[in-house]
Amino acid sequence: MTSGTTRPAVSFGVDELSAGRASGLPKSARLGLVTNNAARVASNVDVTGRAALRDAGFNLVRLFGPEHGLSAAAADGAKIADDRDPLTGLPAVSLYGEKRRPSPEELADLDAVLFDIPDVGARFYTYIWTLSHVLEACGEGGKPLYILDRPNPIGGDLTAAEGPMLDEANISTFVGRWSSPIRHSLTVGELATLWNAERKIGAELHVVKCAGWRRANHWPATGLPFVAPSPNMRDYAAALLYPGTCLVEGTNLSEGRGTDAPFRLIGAPWLDAHALADALIARRPPGIGVTPVTFKPDSRKHANEVCQGLRLSIADAAAARPVAFGLCLIATALKLHPDRFEWLKSFDRLAGRAEVREAIARDPAGVVDHLDKWTRAEGWTERVQPHLMYE
Repeated sequence: MTSGTTRPAVSFGVDELSAGRASGLPKSARLGLVTNNAARVASNVDVTGRAALRDAGFNLVRLFGPEHGLSAAAADGAKIADDRDPLTGLPAVSLYGEKRRPSPEELADLDAVLFDIPDVGARFYTYIWTLSHVLEACGEGGKPLYILDRPNPIGGDLTAAEGPMLDEANISTFVGRWSSPIRHSLTVGELATLWNAERKIGAELHVVKCAGWRRANHWPATGLPFVAPSPNMRDYAAALLYPGTCLVEGTNLSEGRGTDAPFRLIGAPWLDAHALADALIARRPPGIGVTPVTFKPDSRKHANEVCQGLRLSIADAAAARPVAFGLCLIATALKLHPDRFEWLKSFDRLAGRAEVREAIARDPAGVVDHLDKWTRAEGWTERVQPHLMYE
C-alpha cells in the first residue's frame, strides 16, 4: 500500500494514536518526539509519523533524532548536529552527536516524550540504545514516555532468538549496552518494558501497541512496503541477514557497503568465493541461499577493487539462523585464507563476547562444535516472558 487512507491489516502505534484508537494522551500536552523519516504510517507510506501526529492535532514542540539523523540518510557513525526539521519547522535535537540522551533542560518544558522509530531486531542496531538512554532520561526527569510500537521486521518468534548473549560486565557500548542476544525477537515496546523493569529505571512507560501483528509474522506478512530505516538497510532480506552479516564488519571482509546490496554481498579481492560457497553449502545452512559473484564497492572496504564474494538470499525465512550462518562464514573464510584474513577491533563489540573471536582464531575448522552454545539465547525467553505484548 503506497497511498490512500484505508486501514491496513497491520497498523503501527503511531497509526493507532493519530487515528484516535489509543487513549490516555491529551492532544494539548507539550510533546517531544524521538523519530526519523523512516517512521511512516502504515495507512500511507508517503506520510511520516510526525506529520500524522501533527495533522491529528497533537502538540509537538521538539523533535529528537538518532543515528543517521532525522533524515535517516546520514552515513553510518557520522555525528549529527542539532537542526530544524524542514517538514514541521520544529527544533530537531541530535542524540547522535555530542550526547546520547535529552538533557534535563530539553525535557523540562515537555509534558511527555514519544518514541517512534523502526527497528530491525538486532542488538547492534543503535536505535534501541537511543531508546534506552531516552528511557533513563525520562525516568530521571519524571516525564512519561510513550512508545509508539512497530513490528519486529524479522519476527517475534523467541525460538529464533540467537546469541551470543552480551557479556555486559566486559563489553558495554552503543552497539550493545545491556545483556541481550544478537537477535532479540522483541518489539521496541517490549524491550523498553523489559529494561524499565530489569534496570529498575522507574519511568512512567506507556506502549501504544501495533494492531494486527503476530509474533510469527516477518515483514512480508504485513503486506506493507519496506521503508529503509537507515542508508544500508535497504530491504527485508538485508534485515534478516543483518544479525549475522553485520559481524563481517569486524573483519577485513567487505560486508557489501558501497554496493547495491549491503549485508547481502560479502567478499574481498583475495577471497576464493567458490571454495567458500562450497564449504557453506556442504553444511546445509537452513533458509539461506549462497551464490558466488564478483562485485566492486564504490566506497568503504576495498573501494573500487573487484571483490570475489557471495550474494546471499533468503530461501526459507522461518528456518534462517543468520547469526550461526555469519559465524560459519567468518570461520570458513579464516580457514581458507589464514594469511589474508584479519580481525578488526569492532568484532568483539558486535559479537558481544571476546571468547567467540578467540575460539574461531584458535580453531576455525571447529567452529561448528561451538555454534549451539554461542547462539543459544540462554535465559532470554524466561526473562522476557512477563513483558510480551503480542501472541
